[in-house]
Amino acid sequence: MMRAASLKSTLALATGLAASLAAAASEDSLYSQRLSKRFIDDAGNYNISFYHVNDVHAHLDQFNSRGSNCSKPEAGCFGGYARIKSFVDETRPSHPDSLWLNVGDEFQGTLYYSYYGGEKIAETINQLGFDAMTLGNHEFDGGDDKLGDFLKNLTFPIVSANIVSDNEKLNSTIVPYHIFEKYNLAVIGVTTETTPSISKPGPGTKFTDVTAAVQRCIDEIYSTTNITRIAAITHIGYEEDIQLAKDTTGLHLIMGGHSHTLLGDMEGAEGKYPTIEKNKDGDEVFIVTAYRWGEYVGYIDVTYDAEGKILAYHGAPVHMTNQTSQDPELEAQIVDWAGAFKAFAEEKVGETTTVLDQTTCQKKECNLGDVTAEALLQYRIASGASNAAFAMINAGGIRASIDQGDITRGEVLTTYPFGNAVVEVTYKGSDLWKVFEGLVSAVSQFNGQKVTSFFQISSGIKVEYNPDNEVGKRLVRLSVGPSKDKLEPIDLNKDYTLVTLDFIAGGGDNILPPSENLVVLDTQEEVFIDYLGAHSPITAELDGRIAIVSGSATGGSGGGANSSATPSPSGTGAAATPPPSSGERLSSPGTCVVLLVFTAMLAFVVS
Repeated sequence: MMRAASLKSTLALATGLAASLAAAASEDSLYSQRLSKRFIDDAGNYNISFYHVNDVHAHLDQFNSRGSNCSKPEAGCFGGYARIKSFVDETRPSHPDSLWLNVGDEFQGTLYYSYYGGEKIAETINQLGFDAMTLGNHEFDGGDDKLGDFLKNLTFPIVSANIVSDNEKLNSTIVPYHIFEKYNLAVIGVTTETTPSISKPGPGTKFTDVTAAVQRCIDEIYSTTNITRIAAITHIGYEEDIQLAKDTTGLHLIMGGHSHTLLGDMEGAEGKYPTIEKNKDGDEVFIVTAYRWGEYVGYIDVTYDAEGKILAYHGAPVHMTNQTSQDPELEAQIVDWAGAFKAFAEEKVGETTTVLDQTTCQKKECNLGDVTAEALLQYRIASGASNAAFAMINAGGIRASIDQGDITRGEVLTTYPFGNAVVEVTYKGSDLWKVFEGLVSAVSQFNGQKVTSFFQISSGIKVEYNPDNEVGKRLVRLSVGPSKDKLEPIDLNKDYTLVTLDFIAGGGDNILPPSENLVVLDTQEEVFIDYLGAHSPITAELDGRIAIVSGSATGGSGGGANSSATPSPSGTGAAATPPPSSGERLSSPGTCVVLLVFTAMLAFVVS
């Protein structure tokens, strides 16, 4: 009976993979315009498969649709490394020439990291059998030494070409690229240059220009080896991957992370899997990424010609759902580790009548952002020792949604995993105008550098902007007041106190000019739990405190009362940036290849 059940599960897994590949085939071509057949060997062409995952963020165990503990399997469970291991272990033997790659941000996101640090993450990913990994920004959240200790416990290469460090532990574990001689293929890694502003690397660890680092590695590989196939695992973000493809030569496959971008043909996808761009030589570069938290595993099968250019591709991100079995041994370990914090995590701390949604917080006003910022403001007002006008937070600090109903301590800690503390800072109205202009333009008006997060605000302030205006002139009106009915244009000469987080006040995400000697108060998660205790049940509705409008501010920065604007039909919040073109659409080869792949997989499984 057990063998039959296992066979049934395995067949379902194989069917699921074949279905995903078939879905990709029906929508996109599996071929470059430079080749008409797949699996051609007589011209020296070579086929290899890549499995990839990114931004798991300590989601060792399966989770619900909001990213929290999956307490109701009937409602759907996703991801979890036991499920991912089962999928890779059962399908990879059908692809003897393949690589299994980790694109970073294993740290930070659940109690598995908050409680154990990197210990259990290392134990888990060593069992996954990765061939290589690059580093995400969150790997540096505990500093260089803790990261170095973590890396020394890993059993596979760590690649990042743009990290230069004086830390001995990092220097002894990180290399720019790794050559897989068996496949005549090199994998280069890079990590986002913004890491110092969004994490905590040591002062002696620098992040150099990504494009220059990648091109330097490509040139070195070509000049010193016989390697012709080069791929990159890049924790820099989808838009940055596209630019990297355009700005380099010799690179033909990018497996990315950092931006949590969903690619594919499913609802909500921001682009095609793969997205196809042209490099400086006019050759195609294939860009793929696999969303976040391990909910999807990326799979792409490519055919290289003798020059290392990709002639053909096939693949799709594979959804890790209830239909995918879990590796029983690994799942037992993960569940056992959770026992240490289970009772603490399951304690009820509040309730909500509405879903507190995180999914849109990086694009526009979100109800979880409203509640989060309001909790910080009310915390300071209740103290009786503050004259704070409003609160502002970075959207990137909100990591998961909270389901309708009872709210547990574990859900709160998953939503705010960073341990950031509440602080107050005071600015003149003129500087606040520059702060919010930087936020809506995504470019700091203080230093001209990129702002790396959207924002959320409490009551007491309203931000109106026009994303169609040029950068630096998008803020149309900034209003402040004791309530939404008593808002007035900001006074450029008046001092205003705002409540925020120590991470932001210290220069995090490049939102505020760094402040020193801050008075650090309670942590964000403690403040939110206290707010739930005083205000549950929470009912959260959007009120337009962040609004897209037409027009522009008149009279320069701080247009205030002189601004002329009308609400845009798009309504509240920043519109999502349209996804870039995924390249020239290509003709479909039909279903024969998919059937051949499935038949081969099925034969392997049954045998």
